[in-house]
This record gives sequence, structure tokens and C-alpha cells, in this order.
Amino acid sequence: QGQLMESGGGSVQAGGSLRLSCVASGITISMYAMGWVRQSPGKEREWVALISGAGTSTSTGDSVKGRFTISRDNDENMVYLQMNNLKSEDTAMYYCAAAGSMTAVARGEYSYLGQGTQVIVSS
Repeated sequence: QGQLMESGGGSVQAGGSLRLSCVASGITISMYAMGWVRQSPGKEREWVALISGAGTSTSTGDSVKGRFTISRDNDENMVYLQMNNLKSEDTAMYYCAAAGSMTAVARGEYSYLGQGTQVIVSS
């Protein structure tokens, strides 16, 4: 059974940085597009960054463009999210997701979804 496990969340002041990591077990992530999605209380889940299976194509959401960068290491079965210049509105639970395509991740059509890691940004 495939699993995704996130780490790297925490509390940080506005303007700070965090790097989230996602390790996959039981699956070969090179077969999947991967993404990071987030959800805060009272809000709908939104995708923030997507990456193709080979890592040759990426996309970031408008709210994080220029601040967040997604990357992957298929040899290590890892996906990362570098978050810079964090803002209070970035406070959310962040989830790692795998799907058949970047579009599928964006639509919420996950093959796998992790348990999440909490990010809290204080102003």
C-alpha cells in the first residue's frame, strides 16, 4: 500500500522560510505527477504547486507564485516545497499528493494523499 508522509512544517514569523519534504513508500513516484495542496479552517483545499513525473514541468498557484518552489528527487522518492517570504495567509495544513497528471492533482483527483504537516505563520 502506497503512502506519502510530509515533514518540515512548523511555526515561523512572516517573511521567514520553510522547506517541506514528502517521502513516498510503497510507490514509485516517477510514475506520478506530484503536488502540494493546502487547507486552512473554513476554506476550501487549494493546490499551491505541481510537478510532472519527470520534473520537467512545474506550476505554482497565483497566491504563492514567486515565493514557493516545488522540486522532486525521483531516485530518493522525495518531493519538496521551498516556501520563502511566508505570509500569515499561508497558514494551513499542507498535504503532499500524487496523481496521474498535474491536472488531476489540481482537480483533487488524488491517487495518494499524505496526512499533512501544519504551517503557522505569525505576523
